[in-house]
Amino acid sequence: MLKPVRLSFLIVTLIASAIAALASPLSAQTATPDIESYVSAAMKTFEVPGMAVAIVRDGKVVLAKGYGVRKLGDLTPVDERTMFGIGSNTKAFTTAALATLVDQGKLSWDDPVYQRLPGFVMYDPYVSHEMTIRDLLTHRSGMGLGEGDLLFWPHTTYTRDEIIYKLRFMKPVSSFRSHYAYDNLLYMTAGQIIPAVTGATWDDYIREHIFAPLGMNNSNLSTAFKPGDNYAFPHERVDGKLQVITFDVLDNAAPAGAINSCATDMAKWMQLQLNHGKFVDRDGRLFSEQQSKEMWSPQTILPINAPPPPLAGLKTNFADYGLGWGMRDYHGHKLVGHTGGVAGFVSRVMLAPDEKLGVVVLTNAEEGGAFDSILFHILDYYFALPPTDWIAAFKTVKDMQEKEAAEEMKKAESARAADSKPSLPLDKYAAVYNDAWYGPITIRVENAALVMTFDHTPTMIGDLQHWQYDTFKAHWRDRTIEDAFVTFSLKPGGSIESAKMAAVSPLADFSFDYQDLLLKPAESKP
Repeated sequence: MLKPVRLSFLIVTLIASAIAALASPLSAQTATPDIESYVSAAMKTFEVPGMAVAIVRDGKVVLAKGYGVRKLGDLTPVDERTMFGIGSNTKAFTTAALATLVDQGKLSWDDPVYQRLPGFVMYDPYVSHEMTIRDLLTHRSGMGLGEGDLLFWPHTTYTRDEIIYKLRFMKPVSSFRSHYAYDNLLYMTAGQIIPAVTGATWDDYIREHIFAPLGMNNSNLSTAFKPGDNYAFPHERVDGKLQVITFDVLDNAAPAGAINSCATDMAKWMQLQLNHGKFVDRDGRLFSEQQSKEMWSPQTILPINAPPPPLAGLKTNFADYGLGWGMRDYHGHKLVGHTGGVAGFVSRVMLAPDEKLGVVVLTNAEEGGAFDSILFHILDYYFALPPTDWIAAFKTVKDMQEKEAAEEMKKAESARAADSKPSLPLDKYAAVYNDAWYGPITIRVENAALVMTFDHTPTMIGDLQHWQYDTFKAHWRDRTIEDAFVTFSLKPGGSIESAKMAAVSPLADFSFDYQDLLLKPAESKP
């Protein structure tokens, strides 16, 4: 995912916040009194090695500080300039970059995409013709949740242009503009409109037209860090144990989630957003107030589900997605925000425009409960709401979800026909398979067992363990990758017709979109 994104980047949970009754305004210099102890408690409860928090109010930076350590087992501390992967919070930077081009008259939000990207084709010819730049940014294309994310994550050899070409092979799961389903590929596509219009890469445009004017001097677009750079390491729970993992390379989907930033720089970003595109320290604008309103205006209605009982206080009355931002209410006030996730990092940006308040929480572990508990603790303070033990509430929900998933997997294990046999000798399953959009996936015999490789994803090498009948479980050697079931269908004559996949764990990140694959044997054997 991008875990959101991952670039999923995690699925984007956009919970908004505000008050039912206004309280007296607080000093712009007043931070939450117990932020230190609360952050410490959240980090301990959710096992997060390092974190950074920034708060802005009334145009001033109230807090920008680091907590904990950059790397498990290393005492080097996180500070306000330590870089974290911000995942899908990158999407708002992509829309801001496009907004600058709208202000310049170089494009319109409602330009058909094919006019800006010749050769752009979706599965449905009608959608190919009608899709606009606005549609690319609003998660209503008809594609499924995270569909096609396996084209870039875990890191693949495909380029951005190759990924865009493959959109034509991805079957929709709903009609165009009818349903919300979070995606990453269309944001990457939107980013490629920038070089098509300006001749500069998305990467260079972000550096020159957003980072440089804002003085976001610590932020970058690459994980090619040098010794001595101030950056946090990614952490993930692998087979039950928290450990340092390898940085994800997201260059081929960068406009959807590749930015690395810090508390100090993200505070500048929030100041700009809360000031509707105008610089707070000098004359001039990055984008117009009109474009600020456009990005924060509802474009796609999001479904509203009742939160689990421990989080009943987060119940919303409306939820929408704008252009790179989500909007919801909390006790009657509008909030604008986004989450972000890449392997080993999750983050949260939340703005309360009416209060001129912004909060960012950056973490180096995949624990959304940690950033959400801190966020709502801060918001409740500024909104003068009764205190809630959000750490306990989010931890209770996390434990419930993990227990339910474990019970479901245990039930599946006990129900399987463990004494069943595959229909064919193992060598009959060995072949080069092709999926219409991913491409080649190879199954070979190695040491009298089956091994599966995703040919354009170097880290996806998995041992196929027999599960039952003609279903195997792909147990990936890189344990940060979610295991998957592989089920083969046979033709009447006994040869393999196709294979389908599905994630083993109910908690698997949506960017492991195994269910969107349909593997067909190619002519040649490996």
